[in-house]
Amino acid sequence: MGDIIRYLIEFLLYGNKDAIQWVGYTAEEKNWHQYKVVIIPCGALGNRLVMPDLSSPQVETHTWDHEGQHGTTYLIRTDLIYNAFFFISRAEEILCSERDEHDRFLARHSVLGTDNRLQIPLIDEYGHLLLKLLQLPTPDQQLSAVYLTHDIDTLARYRHLRGALGGLRRGEGKQVWKALQNIYEDPEYTFPWLIKQDALLRDTSFPVYQLYFAKDTFGSGFDYPQYNLDGYDFQYLAHRLNKSGAQIGWHSSYYRHLPRHNNPAINYSLHRSHYLRCSIDFMEQISHQGVMQDFSMGFADQAGFRLQTTRPVRWMNPYTYELTSLVLHPLTAMDVTFSAPHYMGLDEDEAYFLCQRLIDKTRQVGGEVVLLWHNSNVQRNSYHRRLYPTLLNYLKGQ
Repeated sequence: MGDIIRYLIEFLLYGNKDAIQWVGYTAEEKNWHQYKVVIIPCGALGNRLVMPDLSSPQVETHTWDHEGQHGTTYLIRTDLIYNAFFFISRAEEILCSERDEHDRFLARHSVLGTDNRLQIPLIDEYGHLLLKLLQLPTPDQQLSAVYLTHDIDTLARYRHLRGALGGLRRGEGKQVWKALQNIYEDPEYTFPWLIKQDALLRDTSFPVYQLYFAKDTFGSGFDYPQYNLDGYDFQYLAHRLNKSGAQIGWHSSYYRHLPRHNNPAINYSLHRSHYLRCSIDFMEQISHQGVMQDFSMGFADQAGFRLQTTRPVRWMNPYTYELTSLVLHPLTAMDVTFSAPHYMGLDEDEAYFLCQRLIDKTRQVGGEVVLLWHNSNVQRNSYHRRLYPTLLNYLKGQ
């Protein structure tokens, strides 16, 4: 447990290694004089999983005398370490068995789904509290990074047998013929538009990364369609993306299978689960398969801070208490979350203002923004085609 406790203290202190020695995690009063700040353990970490105390931390001043020395130590009786572990490890999913029809743990199942808790990165606020008590500077109110990510759930609508036949049955023969002649005529081949939009964030004061997640699956059931990773269409797209400075990561199967291929165009150390359907067991599996960075950590049904932090953080296994090398990048917002009637069902203005609030809060605590926009969701009849560049321009102003 020592490595987890030390890592979480360092994480709360925004990586300030020199200040770790000033923060104690102990209920032993005889040791409090050694620290400037003491967090009182609730006794659960490493022993059992319980729901955390989410009330605002109350700070007490403890006056001590030790071997002729006098001083004061700040006491925090809310167990900030356990609370951080609880959300980063996703331990809540062990305590709560509720899932949706896709076996996903949603915001409505979580303690975070009420009272707007999803819009407050509690762990980052804990960190700011500790830094202030230690009289250390808090991070500048600016974004640390922006990730513009896109899931390639389908490469094109008509350029595979089932899609073409479906189009013909719907009387879309003209569109099918155009798409078969030229992929740029396919309504879901919106990648040139996405590349152009993402270029709006060139020359910003914060680093910007463009990631596309390609499916490497069997292509059946909810994985349909699986485009040919060795075919001309995907290889051409991979070339265009590489030329634009984007990377291609692995979009894993809905059925949590490991990848079928080892395609050189895909960086399999970058991962996002299809349907954001990433169980704790599957995270344990991929962390042992060489995945280094995951971008699945958002709720499908509500936008906000699922991990209660806006910063990339190493995953801790809630079963084994292992501090893994898998880095989780919290998902800030996904297009489908806003518009789907069975999710938030927001109109364009409502979606924009919610994104604006999440971006502002992320900037205030020095975190990173991760956006997910699907190529199939920015067709001309979708408000996401207008919303996406509006958000990019707002980010550019940061």
